[in-house]
Amino acid sequence: MQETTLKLPFGAVPAILYGAPSPEVWLYVHGKCGCKEEGAAFARLACPKGAQVLAMDLPKHGGRKESAESFAPWDTVPELRALLAWARQRWETISLRATSLGAWFSLLAFGSSQLKQALLVSPVLDMERLIRDMMGWAGVSEEQLKAAGEIDTGFGETLSFAYLQYAIAHSVQRWDTPTAILYAGQDHLTGRATVEEFVRRFGCGFSVMEDGEHWFHTPEQLSFLRSWEEAHL
Repeated sequence: MQETTLKLPFGAVPAILYGAPSPEVWLYVHGKCGCKEEGAAFARLACPKGAQVLAMDLPKHGGRKESAESFAPWDTVPELRALLAWARQRWETISLRATSLGAWFSLLAFGSSQLKQALLVSPVLDMERLIRDMMGWAGVSEEQLKAAGEIDTGFGETLSFAYLQYAIAHSVQRWDTPTAILYAGQDHLTGRATVEEFVRRFGCGFSVMEDGEHWFHTPEQLSFLRSWEEAHL
């Protein structure tokens, strides 16, 4: 499989383009703790079907661990919009494959743009709900968070009042791209009711691995994931 390392023109962002030249591309958007190299597994399925896969490192990840930009929507969403604008100049057909938090960033970035299709794995769909859930786990009220600005939790996440305010102001209002979602029955970040409401609202396909986890990582989970991806390509 052909693999080309490149720097995207906006901020010299490191990226990898998988596959031989084609009029069709998948934008691969990783989640928290991910990197552009994760796109290789998806590319091994997509490229033989005639598409390319373009994966970039989001801020503070992969080759950008020291980036000035933050892994927050106010920095990441504009970058994804720049990625789509750049891709539109080079490919006739664009699709999306996104994971977890990368899916939420993509929903915000591409909401007004209809792509060919989207495959979302363990997507975060309602960030306000997730933040409020984490506040509950940490025993933090909105008043306490507003006063402190940021509060570290015992489960490794930092609660941010600015992030909460952003999430309230930027819920997903529009999504016109034909979409299939793979959900894990043991997902601890996004409740099933939240996903089912999103599926109803936007007419998405919906598959569940009942004993799967938010992070698909065991051999059985990865096998399920790859079978699901291949069925939707």
